[in-house]
Amino acid sequence: MGRFLLRRLANYVVLVLVATTLAYLVASVALNPRARYDGRNPPVPPAVIDQQLTEYGVNDKDPLVGRYLDWIGGVVTGDFGKTVTGADINSQLGARSLVSLRLLLLGSLIGSVLGVLVGVVSAVKQYKFTDRFFTGFSFFFIATPVFFTAVLLKFGALQVNDAAGTTLLYYTGYETPGLDAGFWGTVKDQVAHLILPTLSIALGLIAFFSRYQRNAMLDVMGSDFLRTAQAKGLTRRRALYKHGLRTALIPMATLLAYSFGTLAVGATFTEKIFGWHGMGEWLVDSITGNDINVVATVSLFTAVFILFSGFLADVLYAVLDPRVRVS
Repeated sequence: MGRFLLRRLANYVVLVLVATTLAYLVASVALNPRARYDGRNPPVPPAVIDQQLTEYGVNDKDPLVGRYLDWIGGVVTGDFGKTVTGADINSQLGARSLVSLRLLLLGSLIGSVLGVLVGVVSAVKQYKFTDRFFTGFSFFFIATPVFFTAVLLKFGALQVNDAAGTTLLYYTGYETPGLDAGFWGTVKDQVAHLILPTLSIALGLIAFFSRYQRNAMLDVMGSDFLRTAQAKGLTRRRALYKHGLRTALIPMATLLAYSFGTLAVGATFTEKIFGWHGMGEWLVDSITGNDINVVATVSLFTAVFILFSGFLADVLYAVLDPRVRVS
C-alpha cells in the first residue's frame, strides 16, 4: 500500500505543477494589467508604467517564460509575488485560504458523510416513503445551481429574522466586525455565520452523493457474496453493514474526491453571495482587475485542494480494497 500511495502522491505533485503552469500562462495571455493605467488624468508616462509592471512581475513586454520562472521560483521559496497594485500576495493569502478552507472542508465533510448515509438508507428502504422522499430531495438540489441555493437560503434567513424581530441566522460575512466576546464568544459567532454558507454547499453534495451511493448499494445487495454471508449465519443487517457497505464504498472513494473540483467552483459563488472574503471572491476580483499573479496563486490553491482530496481518496480506496494493499 505504501508504494501505491507514494506513486499516487508523486503523480499529484506533477499535476499540481502542470495545472499551475497552465493557469499562469493562460492568465498572462488573457489578462492585461497595462489596461489599469488607461484613462488616468494626468496620463501616466509609459516608462513609469513599464517600471511598475516589471516590479510587479507582470510586464507584457518582458519574456513570458522569464516572468513565469521568476514567479514559480518565488513560490518554491514561499513568495507568491505582488498584486497588480503592488500589495504583497502573502499578506492576504493566509487569511483568505483559511476562510475558504473553513467553508470547503466543513461543507465537503458534512455533504459526503450525510450523502453516503442517505444513499444507504434509500437503498435499504427501496421504493418506500423514505426512499421516495430522499429521491425527491436529491433531484431538487441536483437540478438547483449552488448560487441559487445560496440565494434561497439567504432569502429564507431574511424572512426568519424579520419574523423573529432579531438576527437568528447570519447571512453576511464570516464574523461580526469589532466583536469583543472572548474566545468562546468569537467561536460561537463564527459558527453562527458558518451555518448558511455551509448548508448551501452541503445540500448539493448530499443530493449528489446519495444517488450514487444508493445505486452502488443496490448493486451490492443483489450480489452472491452477500447471500453467502447470510447463509453462513449473519443477519441481513450485519451482512449489509459489515460486507455490503464496505464494498459499495469502493467506487465512491474516487467520486468523493474529484467532485470537490465542482465544490471549489461553487464556493466562489457562495463566498460572493454571503460576503466571505475567501479565495473564490479573490479569484473573481483578480480576473476583473487583470491581476495575473493572484489568478495563478488561487489556481495553485485550488489544484492543491482538489489533488489533496484525490490523495485522501486513494488512501480510503487502499483501506477499503485489500487488493490495493498488496500492490
